[in-house]
Order: sequence, then structure tokens, then C-alpha cells
Amino acid sequence: MKSWNDRLNTPGINGVKPTPRTMGDVVEGQPMLVPTARQVDDFIRSIPKGVEMDVRALRTALAVEHGAEVTCPVTIGYHLRTVAEAANEDLGRGMTLNDIAPFWRVLDAKAPTTSKLSFGAEFVAAQRKHEGLKP
Repeated sequence: MKSWNDRLNTPGINGVKPTPRTMGDVVEGQPMLVPTARQVDDFIRSIPKGVEMDVRALRTALAVEHGAEVTCPVTIGYHLRTVAEAANEDLGRGMTLNDIAPFWRVLDAKAPTTSKLSFGAEFVAAQRKHEGLKP
């Protein structure tokens, strides 16, 4: 089985393509970014300490950065989990909080993705509190 870091670093088929169908806030035909996990990780690393960004704002900012109107909501969910789990693996290998993607600036303790994490919501809540972010 691949590690989360292997998944993070797997080159994906990404790019901007027309949205195949309307789903949620994404309308059929809109230019949609399908990001790689690494693109999501890199963007999260650019969010300054003490600043939070919800998933919708992250999707909008990623889309703009890559010349699209929207970012795929399904792909972003998968990649947020990959980024968080890979960061947790890195901590287990002795890296520090300064060395990993600060995914807690995007995910809060109540986010659906957080409930799927192997290490639970307590870590996310503690990091958010440490940075003065809402739980």
C-alpha cells in the first residue's frame, strides 16, 4: 500500500478543463481546475501562520492562481486528506510543525475531511488554538 507521502508526490493528471456537470457551486462548462495533491500542499504552505482559509476560499484561490473559474470540489476533498495524512507521517518521522503543510489553517475540527483523518480532530483543534484560530 502506498504511503500518504507517496500519494502526495504522485504526478496526477491535472489541469483546467470544462466542468462535466453542475454540482454544488460548480456549473457545467465552467473552466475547472483539477489540481494535484502537490499543488494543494504547496498552496497550503503559502498560507501565513495565524491566517485561516475555509475550503471554499481555498478552491477559489487555487482556481484563480491556475487560470480557472472553479476548483473541483471532489478532488480537493481527496487531496486535503492526503496533505494532512502526509504531514502526520512526516511528524512521525521527526519533522517539526514548521516543516509540514499547515493543513489546520484550512481544516477545522468539524470539517468532514477532519473526521476521516487517522489521527483525529484533537490535533487539528490544538494547532488552531495555538495559532489563535477559531476551533
